[in-house]
Amino acid sequence: MNIHETAIVDPSAEIGEGTSIGAGALVESGVRIGRDCKIAAYAIIRKNTTLGNEVQMDSFSVVGGEPQSIAFDPMLESTVVIGDRVVLREGVTVSRPETAGAQTVIGDDCFIMANAHVAHDCQLSQGVVMVNNVMLAGHVSIGEKTVIGGGAGIHQFCRIGAYCMIAGNASITADVPPYVMAAERSQAHGLNLVGLRRGGFSSGEIKDLKRCYRAVFFGGGNLKKKAAAAARETEFGTTAPGARFLSFFESGKRGFIVSTHD
Repeated sequence: MNIHETAIVDPSAEIGEGTSIGAGALVESGVRIGRDCKIAAYAIIRKNTTLGNEVQMDSFSVVGGEPQSIAFDPMLESTVVIGDRVVLREGVTVSRPETAGAQTVIGDDCFIMANAHVAHDCQLSQGVVMVNNVMLAGHVSIGEKTVIGGGAGIHQFCRIGAYCMIAGNASITADVPPYVMAAERSQAHGLNLVGLRRGGFSSGEIKDLKRCYRAVFFGGGNLKKKAAAAARETEFGTTAPGARFLSFFESGKRGFIVSTHD
């Protein structure tokens, strides 16, 4: 363990073996940091935050700060949990929840690039990549291996499925089903075929996803009803990814992104 003499570390903080904390960094009370982490100069870890093993926090990143909510009571107790091998580049901010006892969670192996913001109550699954200046509003959930391009903004309570690709500068105000590419103002642009192939999906799984995508997004109509109808047919959702795609439409608060194939 290597803590710079100018770092401010609360005595109650738990620091794992092999972790380094740079000059001027701040670690508040109740913080738990795993082994072999690298906390750069002037990074800030607010109270009760948990970091996994091999986490990298760059300079001026702030984890566990208060949610940006006018009505928030700062006496409320909530936490941020960061998984193993997460990279938070310079200027990243991750807010703690606005709900008592809740957690904002960033899963293992996520890579959050410079100046991106993860708001209160967000849930990021394993392997999510957020490029520079991405903005997540509160209560957003993101599935595993999804990539969000630079400058994209995601509205509160939106769900982004697994293996999605969100284009840079996109404005997403509705739910994005898994395996789909989205761009511009909440528009679906087909399946993320590059991501699926890189992710090791079989040709049979990809063919099933193509059938499911066409059944739901082609021809207009109510997407939730079309997905439910497709799920009742034997030719759709014959693989686990296809079934996951169709089941995504069963819930959500924001509606769904708009098809470009009407």
